[in-house]
Amino acid sequence: MPKMKTHSSLKGRFKITGSGKVMRYKQGKNHLLSGKSSKQKRVLSTNPVMAPGDVRRLQQQLTLIKG
Repeated sequence: MPKMKTHSSLKGRFKITGSGKVMRYKQGKNHLLSGKSSKQKRVLSTNPVMAPGDVRRLQQQLTLIKG
């Protein structure tokens, strides 16, 4: 049986914490930052925990990502 491969595009988009929660990044922090306020950029810098329903959907593709 061949090994399951991690979905390559998900490697940099999500991070698994030590307790097993999945952290995600917010959209809107990559470019055109000069037009955004400091408050908006600061809020976008936080990494929220993903919703449980979304985690179940990604679980198979994230199985090989360890953090």
